[in-house]
Amino acid sequence: MILTYDAIDASGSMKRDQIEAHNEDEAVEQLRSRGLYVTSIQLNQQSSAISSIATPARVGRLPLKLLVLFTRQMAMLLRSGSGVVPAIKALKRQMTNPKHIYVLNDLIEELEDGSTFTEAIRRHPKTFDSVYCAIVSAGEASGTLDTMFDRLALIVGKRRAMQKKVLAAIAYPALLIVMSVSIFLVILLFVLPRFNDMFVQLQVDPPSSTKILLATGSFLQGYWPVLLIVALATSAFMTMTIMSTKGRQWISDIQISIPMIGKLRSKLIQGQMFRTMGMLLESRVDLIDTLLLIRGSTSNYRFQQLFDRMDQAVTSGSQLSTAIEHSDLIDASISQAIHTGEESGHLGESMTFCADTLDETNEELVTVTMRLIEPLILICMGAFVGGVAISLFMPLFDLTSAIK
Repeated sequence: MILTYDAIDASGSMKRDQIEAHNEDEAVEQLRSRGLYVTSIQLNQQSSAISSIATPARVGRLPLKLLVLFTRQMAMLLRSGSGVVPAIKALKRQMTNPKHIYVLNDLIEELEDGSTFTEAIRRHPKTFDSVYCAIVSAGEASGTLDTMFDRLALIVGKRRAMQKKVLAAIAYPALLIVMSVSIFLVILLFVLPRFNDMFVQLQVDPPSSTKILLATGSFLQGYWPVLLIVALATSAFMTMTIMSTKGRQWISDIQISIPMIGKLRSKLIQGQMFRTMGMLLESRVDLIDTLLLIRGSTSNYRFQQLFDRMDQAVTSGSQLSTAIEHSDLIDASISQAIHTGEESGHLGESMTFCADTLDETNEELVTVTMRLIEPLILICMGAFVGGVAISLFMPLFDLTSAIK
């Protein structure tokens, strides 16, 4: 969308202009990175009219798995000499979901109406992000669209591979957590009431730990409708938080602070960041524009601060590596590799090499982190079940001793 804004620059002068962004928050961030303080911003009337017409085209969205397939096959078909429209039509025949077909139909219609490929994919920001569009734009401008799709296939392929690796790693711990919660509920709702009746009949005074468990079970049985409503409301609130921009930023900030998980999350962000920057620089995208585009790779506050320092270093004539070297997020070896790339004039290649190194490290970190979490969950699960068992059977042992 195109937004009209009023802003104040560093000299205090008023400036009125237009900017293209996905939403107002992104536009404000872009302007702030340019040293402009926004006083007002609103959707351009012409852009609003176009947006209202184009809204149905945004209904569909390609998931990451299909985006990988789309990108790889576009690279293959373009490399073999196929035109863009025939290539998309060939891909459309493989789709079965109406929403996915709708996206490709809209791309075909836009291209047949005279739009560029970049203009067509920008109508679907949920599928094609700003980096994807920038690389396609660079390919169209230089006449190397097939080469750019080869590079895009590498980016989205790496992203998909890491996503599958993380999901596979957390599947078993997630199953253990579900089992633990299920055992907890079964004990409290079905096992404890029978023991409670037994204690009452035998006139046994259970210890404090047993009383706490019995009280918890009685509370769950008596107020489960209220607890269910609270759980549903909490789930709805968490969903809204995840979907909102500020909520995602808050979650991203918290993740970095968690032991083990924070280090892994930081490395994953760095891998995506350096790979994207390397790809953009190798595609002949300007360094300042690259820094502007890379901001969308994460909403984490600490990384956004790093992007600010990188932008200030470049605009002031300093080297990019000077800002990276003073960051506690980036390892010294990565900083040195980037510095060497700047000195040799191969910054893009150096960043891609760093991304490859980080990907290997991230795979090891995912494996090690999950191997540490799994026994921790098992230990907690065993301690809980053992504690419950002791709390339930200790009164019976005391009763048996008293009878003897």
